[in-house]
Amino acid sequence: MNEATLTYRGAVYPWHCDHMGHMNVMWYVGKFDEATWQLFTHLGLTPSRLRNDGAGMAAVEQHIEYRRELHAGDVLSIRSRVLEVTEKAIRFCHEMVNDETGEVAATTTLVGVHLDTRMRKSKPLPSEVRERAQDWQAPA
Repeated sequence: MNEATLTYRGAVYPWHCDHMGHMNVMWYVGKFDEATWQLFTHLGLTPSRLRNDGAGMAAVEQHIEYRRELHAGDVLSIRSRVLEVTEKAIRFCHEMVNDETGEVAATTTLVGVHLDTRMRKSKPLPSEVRERAQDWQAPA
């Protein structure tokens, strides 16, 4: 599963736009965050599993590149891929595309760490989640 997976589809609404008329950075982050939870669910880190295991995922690093402005009415999609998996963390990326033009509007790379929500410490990812993420890992 080396190709990017569709993890978000949506639209830019007027309230997503700032005083300069384009989607504000907070909404890029929000839409990327929604895509992240879809990706985690595909990997087996479902909300119910995280709750039942007393586990969570914490973002410890994020890098965003803004390439093209998005405006009210634009429709977009996000595709995601796993870049690297370690014992306790997943590094992954998202690509946001304007569906009308096909242009990449923004990209982000993140590192998420699996943690014990009671102890507030990192812990190993479940083995089947690591295996699934490795199967989805993009070629180097």
